[in-house]
Amino acid sequence: MSESRENPFWSYEDLGLFLGGLIPCGFLALGLTSLIHFRSRGLQAIAFQFLFYLLALGVLWVLIRRYGRPMWQSLGYHFHFRGAWGSVIVGPALAIALSMLGTALHTPDTSNIPKLITDRTSLIAVLTFAVLIGPIFEELVFRGFLFPLLARSLGTAAGIVVTAAPFAALHYFTYGWTWQTLVLIFLAGIFFGIARARTGSTTAAAMIHIGYNGTFFGAYLLQHWNTMSP
Repeated sequence: MSESRENPFWSYEDLGLFLGGLIPCGFLALGLTSLIHFRSRGLQAIAFQFLFYLLALGVLWVLIRRYGRPMWQSLGYHFHFRGAWGSVIVGPALAIALSMLGTALHTPDTSNIPKLITDRTSLIAVLTFAVLIGPIFEELVFRGFLFPLLARSLGTAAGIVVTAAPFAALHYFTYGWTWQTLVLIFLAGIFFGIARARTGSTTAAAMIHIGYNGTFFGAYLLQHWNTMSP
């Protein structure tokens, strides 16, 4: 068993401090991005999210470093796990499977992402953030920080399920609040959690998450690249 997965040295008090720290991070990120002129609303939204994630990462770093422990290794970001190539394959397969389930559930298209994409520059920015930066940060927080704490208190299975709930709720601002979308993202979170639990590595969950998002955005890119202005 991985120490960072089963026996985290941080506590629920640290979780409360982290959540409390997100509020000033949000205000600071909003204030800084409002001072800059962006060529599109999409670029401004991505800049805000990137800065907010960066500031939140700083809060998490301070909390972990108080214990004198390395941050990334403590949160399970390492490549010492079996099935790395399998993680690469699982992401796209999961995207296809949940896309088929979404069709069967008649999931409405409520995504706000197309509204952020007005030209190729904003498309590249959104693509980079959604496929790479977002998954790495989200897995760091949910499967690296939150899951080990919940697994220690509730057990692995319950920890996976409970962690997937706020993960799904986080995507309300991106996809809107429809029950079908909530179910699909919740199921994706379950799979990311299973990968974390089985491998003991947050990297495995991040790789699957990257492949999952990359499949959807790759399809979008193929459909819309030629229609985008430079």
